[in-house]
Amino acid sequence: MRAVLTWRDKAEHCINDIAFKPDGTQLILAAGSRLLVYDTSDGTLLQPLKGHKDTVYCVAYAKDGKRFASGSADKSVIIWTSKLEGILKYTHNDAIQCVSYNPITHQLASCSSSDFGLWSPEQKSVSKHKSSSKIICCSWTNDGQYLALGMFNGIISIRNKNGEEKVKIERPGGSLSPIWSICWNPSSRWESFWMNRENEDAEDVIVNRYIQEIPSTLKSAVYSSQGSEAEEEEPEEEDDSPRDDNLEERNDILAVADWGQKVSFYQLSGKQIGKDRALNFDPCCISYFTKGEYILLGGSDKQVSLFTKDGVRLGTVGEQNSWVWTCQAKPDSNYVVVGCQDGTISFYQLIFSTVHGLYKDRYAYRDSMTDVIVQHLITEQKVRIKCKELVKKIAIYRNRLAIQLPEKILIYELYSEDLSDMHYRVKEKIIKKFECNLLVVCANHIILCQEKRLQCLSFSGVKEREWQMESLIRYIKVIGGPPGREGLLVGLKNGQILKIFVDNLFAIVLLKQATAVRCLDMSASRKKLAVVDENDTCLVYDIDTKELLFQEPNANSVAWNTQCEDMLCFSGGGYLNIKASTFPVHRQKLQGFVVGYNGSKIFCLHVFSISAVEVPQSAPMYQYLDRKLFKEAYQIACLGVTDTDWRELAMEALEGLDFETAKKERKKQGETNNDLFLADVFSYQGKFHEAAKLYKRSGHENLALEMYTDLCMFEYAKDFLGSGDPKETKMLITKQADWARNIKEPKAAVEMYISAGEHVKAIEICGDHGWVDMLIDIARKLDKAEREPLLLCATYLKKLDSPGYAAETYLKMGDLKSLVQLHVETQRWDEAFALGEKHPEFKDDIYMPYAQWLAENDRFEEAQKAFHKAGRQREAVQVLEQLTNNAVAESRFNDAAYYYWMLSMQCLDIAQADPAQKDTMLGKFYHFQRLAELYHGYHAIHRHTEDPFSVHRPETLFNISRFLLHSLPKDTPSGISKVKILFTLAKQSKALGAYRLARHAYDKLRGLYIPARFQKSIELGTLTIRAKPFHDSEELVPLCYRCSTNNPLLNNLGNVCINCRQPFIFSASSYDVLHLVEFYLEEGITDEEAISLIDLEVLRPKRDDRQLEIANNSSQILRLVETKDSIGDEDPFTAKLSFEQGGSEFVPVVVSRLVLRSMSRRDVLIKRWPPPLRWQYFRSLLPDASITMCPSCFQMFHSEDYELLVLQHGCCPYCRRCKDDPGP
Repeated sequence: MRAVLTWRDKAEHCINDIAFKPDGTQLILAAGSRLLVYDTSDGTLLQPLKGHKDTVYCVAYAKDGKRFASGSADKSVIIWTSKLEGILKYTHNDAIQCVSYNPITHQLASCSSSDFGLWSPEQKSVSKHKSSSKIICCSWTNDGQYLALGMFNGIISIRNKNGEEKVKIERPGGSLSPIWSICWNPSSRWESFWMNRENEDAEDVIVNRYIQEIPSTLKSAVYSSQGSEAEEEEPEEEDDSPRDDNLEERNDILAVADWGQKVSFYQLSGKQIGKDRALNFDPCCISYFTKGEYILLGGSDKQVSLFTKDGVRLGTVGEQNSWVWTCQAKPDSNYVVVGCQDGTISFYQLIFSTVHGLYKDRYAYRDSMTDVIVQHLITEQKVRIKCKELVKKIAIYRNRLAIQLPEKILIYELYSEDLSDMHYRVKEKIIKKFECNLLVVCANHIILCQEKRLQCLSFSGVKEREWQMESLIRYIKVIGGPPGREGLLVGLKNGQILKIFVDNLFAIVLLKQATAVRCLDMSASRKKLAVVDENDTCLVYDIDTKELLFQEPNANSVAWNTQCEDMLCFSGGGYLNIKASTFPVHRQKLQGFVVGYNGSKIFCLHVFSISAVEVPQSAPMYQYLDRKLFKEAYQIACLGVTDTDWRELAMEALEGLDFETAKKERKKQGETNNDLFLADVFSYQGKFHEAAKLYKRSGHENLALEMYTDLCMFEYAKDFLGSGDPKETKMLITKQADWARNIKEPKAAVEMYISAGEHVKAIEICGDHGWVDMLIDIARKLDKAEREPLLLCATYLKKLDSPGYAAETYLKMGDLKSLVQLHVETQRWDEAFALGEKHPEFKDDIYMPYAQWLAENDRFEEAQKAFHKAGRQREAVQVLEQLTNNAVAESRFNDAAYYYWMLSMQCLDIAQADPAQKDTMLGKFYHFQRLAELYHGYHAIHRHTEDPFSVHRPETLFNISRFLLHSLPKDTPSGISKVKILFTLAKQSKALGAYRLARHAYDKLRGLYIPARFQKSIELGTLTIRAKPFHDSEELVPLCYRCSTNNPLLNNLGNVCINCRQPFIFSASSYDVLHLVEFYLEEGITDEEAISLIDLEVLRPKRDDRQLEIANNSSQILRLVETKDSIGDEDPFTAKLSFEQGGSEFVPVVVSRLVLRSMSRRDVLIKRWPPPLRWQYFRSLLPDASITMCPSCFQMFHSEDYELLVLQHGCCPYCRRCKDDPGP
């Protein structure tokens, strides 16, 4: 890559921004308080525009080219027409920092220090939205759906077209790394590339395929970005076979440059791609070049650099004398304009050279500047080698591949000697910087060409030989030889052509011509040499005699046919020229350069890709035939001609009395019958009746019939056939029908086909012409055993929008599966469901498409149930996960809790049905259950902080905030704000008298980022709480119902007792601690037995229960054991619950059969989980206080609260089970 300066100019003020007119003819510059309009062709200043009163910071052109906008420090935005006339002006409260036009709707986004506005030509007013920080840059996605804003505080906010924030990306540098420039990649198909980059860590990786699904629905989220500079890795190899484009979904990539001296990349969802790339300078501008393949970056390093799309630096576009403030690529071209702080405007053209190498059927070329693709020209296999550095030179020879990088040369070899093997591995590395014009690799050496000098190096980097030439080396090629003794063909600028052996110090002069060499090739026998010189002339020499055999003009490259000594081809002027011997050149159109010629395949390089063009050798064959050179023509035909050419060769050979060649052609065609051959001759000579007799005599009556029918001589055919085989008669009628079809008589053809029994052809004609009535008639007359024509009838009827008749046809066939598919495709769900009821084996075929149809129509909950009913648990879980993520993103936390609960139950179903996934699914079940509890509680906190009126009592909010604070994991779930929880806790604690807890909450808030709307309230609360006592109200202190211990409001252990470690059971509505204690069954007692013992409620003799504490290596168990001599009338369960444990481990309550008999059924609550879970048992210690448990979700409530909530909502507030629905 090199940059050529096209023109340069200098303005009086700093160039703050640049915008091209979409057609590339004009350039708009923001310089000082004026706009400068330039002609891009020659740099002429067309007109300065005045309209702003202060410095113009930004300018942007609409995609349709009708208008452009400018923003200034005078707080105004001016809309200009393409005729350079100002038509509209509106203002913000602060200086305008950036403007950007929506590429689809032409909506204008204008951003200032405190807000941003959206204006479109259809509306009169500007809708403005506040910003939490100064906006420095902005950019629209390619489809115009989302706007990315870069902030001074290091945050990137992605908004929709209405200005609503959908994704917030928080960068680690914060305000120390302001986002100075952002840009969306104009191409949206880099997903496969990025996915592959995340797995680059193996040097000898052979083939890796990556297919990853990207969610089609954008999820709102807040992402925290953590990145570091990518470490240097070894190149890796990757299969570059064609992939199914349908698997690659659209994925926008955002490039971000900040003043933390980093460049980063993000997906539209906010997920960072790869790692941050260190720049070592402050970037001021970033933009994409050539449809997103490269990136332009400029800034404090006083130059514009070219990077790959993943942030690898490739080189410098142009060095400047001051900071580069802006740079842009001219639309649909390879031109770049640069604007600097000192007012300099520079216009460059970037020129990319082709770096490639070819050896026989293997072609290696550079892709994306940092990758090497090796292509097998015959099998079309490709393999990609990712070098992650600029590839400077490539050389390939046999099983060797050499790649020159800036600081080293890598030598690869094939894994095996298999000709089709495409697996490369690193053989050697030469860690040294080389400067060379050409690079050649041999079996054991590499050859470096440095102007007039050739150096031969071993693979270890040791120089073994050196040759000094008389003139500049223009062309070099390896022409084969034993390993370590290969020969090189070298062409010089002074016209000398040399042959050099790598093990010999002396070069052999083959010949010298008057003009400089441009391209060389040697014939297969090493007897002829073809040269293309600087005058675009192709010259062919005899190597032994040095005689010029012939020359041809308009050539830029040449190649000999490796299978035929006398054939070569050359390209030039947009044509491919094929020359055989001394015959005139055969020419046909072809773009590119010829680089190889093998048999009938010509390898052509066009731009950056090479292709194998199959060229029939008909033209040179006919040239030999014209001169009656039949043997040479036969040799050319063996390279590849059509069957017609072969037959023509045979006829010409017969006419020329060359029977040997004719016999070879007949043998090649597999024919030995002389009568048959003579019949062919008569038929071509027009002697049809004589030919028919010979065909019949040779036993090939079918050929005679074929001859007559091809000539449409149906009467002669009938006479020849007579009253013969009915099959032949049927064939003749079919041929006649074909003829009628060809002469545009379709109805007559249909009748003939039906009479001949060719129903398929008749149906095809009816279907193509849309004759539904005839199709129905044919289908009803056909026997049900004739499945192929019936199926074709049904297909056409369905295509012609007659599903009822198609269903009738499928029923006649008994093809129920196709009938189901028909109902599904036509969305006739009632008929499909009715058929599914009768035939359950088609349930998946019905409910799966039905669920997908529901999902496409935004009926997700119904779709989830349909997936579940179809037995597609994976899809059902995916739909639920999507619903959950959307609910969290949209702050519908009660819906999120409900969906997480459904997810947990779905995982439990999978664990029950599939033992192989039991452990995984149970882990997910507990995780989702926990998330459902958290989001259910957080819903009240969110409503309290967001809505002006709260529906919850202060005590409830106090309990919920304490519950969440004790329950939140280390990684806070998405959407849950610790600030809101602590703010609510502090506010309600203060109101209820828990001053110590309130003070703790305010202290915690000081270490968190506080939104602006809470800032004043929290600061005021932090001050006023200091005037309150440093203690909590005793009325709020929670009590453990097992050991009667008062627990602190702030519990370091979480939601468990600090004394006995008994977990608290909370109400799912008020979040009070319920008077329940969980107990476990003694080993050997089943759930059914326990239920029967509890249901007995038989009075037993008074016993002396003794508490035994059994300890083992892993746990402690508190067991209640009864002895025969026990006395007293206490409840055996509660008698021993109060004790001073003092240990650090939880000791569960384990009960025996006698204790179970003493329990009352109304005091025991049981969570009857389905397998593989165990049932859970809870004992109420205050039987008079009624507790209700939902039979579906097993959540506990105070009975009065539950009844009130069911009356309000008509269902359980947690799982939404209707009151009339039966339990699970």
